[in-house]
Amino acid sequence: MTIESMNKKFLQTIFNQFEVDASFLSFESLASGHINDTFLIHTSKEPTVILQRMNHHVFKNVPGLIENKVAISKHLLYKLQKLPNTELQRKVLQFIPAKNQQSYAVDDEGNYWNMMIYIDQSVTLEKVTSPEIAYEGGKLFGEFLHLTSDFDASQLTEVLPKFHDMSFRFQQFDTALQTASAYRKKEASELLQKVEDLRTEMHILQHLKESGQLKIRVTHNDTKLSNALFTKEFKGLCVIDTDTVMPGIVHYDFGDAIRTFCNNAPEDEQNLDVVTFQVPYYKAYLQGFLEMIGHELSEIEIKYLPLAAKTMIFIMALRFLTDYLNNDVYYKTAYPTHNLVRAKNQFQLIKSFNENYQQLII
Repeated sequence: MTIESMNKKFLQTIFNQFEVDASFLSFESLASGHINDTFLIHTSKEPTVILQRMNHHVFKNVPGLIENKVAISKHLLYKLQKLPNTELQRKVLQFIPAKNQQSYAVDDEGNYWNMMIYIDQSVTLEKVTSPEIAYEGGKLFGEFLHLTSDFDASQLTEVLPKFHDMSFRFQQFDTALQTASAYRKKEASELLQKVEDLRTEMHILQHLKESGQLKIRVTHNDTKLSNALFTKEFKGLCVIDTDTVMPGIVHYDFGDAIRTFCNNAPEDEQNLDVVTFQVPYYKAYLQGFLEMIGHELSEIEIKYLPLAAKTMIFIMALRFLTDYLNNDVYYKTAYPTHNLVRAKNQFQLIKSFNENYQQLII
């Protein structure tokens, strides 16, 4: 069933599978996100809830994914238990169990659903507009890493194996290149050369990780700006969208955050002249991030944070380009060259990053 064909009766049926002491009134579709379908459900009394359909074609172990999210949320609730309950409810995602005693429900088509309490009086942002917002975001994602630093990452299901593994991403790219149409290869020819130029440098962090020089820890793995909730006064509130919580290195989270916080334009902006790397936002994010987690990082982890930013920009460029060569089978697209535009955007961001690199060295 497509998102367009979903109706109130269908969503009400899913809603009724969860332990909610309220009646279904209406719903709104929330459009953010490339992978899953998310709905805001208005009910007869508090709480308002979020109902989310997980993409089981992308995530092969959805039960494990949902259990990851629930386990991390329970850990955060425990770590922050001294906060007043009203504040705690706004700081941590809280999941509502299904009536089958699981953390999820399954519909007739085999789709998995989970339910969360909606965090009211909060805002999400698509673009950083001030160093203050970047600073708050750095504190928020840094705090997430700090609070989960004593959680045994090996207990988490690796829901997307090799998600940030550079060799794996290059393998996907090389395979896509072999089977891509002549037309798409021609359209992407300039970017194909850029990929080759960066192939060696973009493996540095992976080699450090594999040699044991970078610590394996709980990481969010999708720290884009829109996965942070802010108060209406733009103070950091809560980290959301924990679908990709897995074992990783701190550089994954730092780099991916910088990728979205410091791009002056949306990731699918077609006018590349306006795609620039915002140094003030980088410095502000770094300050907030290190305030929360810096004391737990090794010297080598801190040294390679700038390269992490470049690496995570590149890996997204590579993934968008790979999907374009594969005829757009992974990311949702709005038009035929959408993934190519996204890839060009990210490579332009790398160009701007390189031009400002001397200001970014820690």
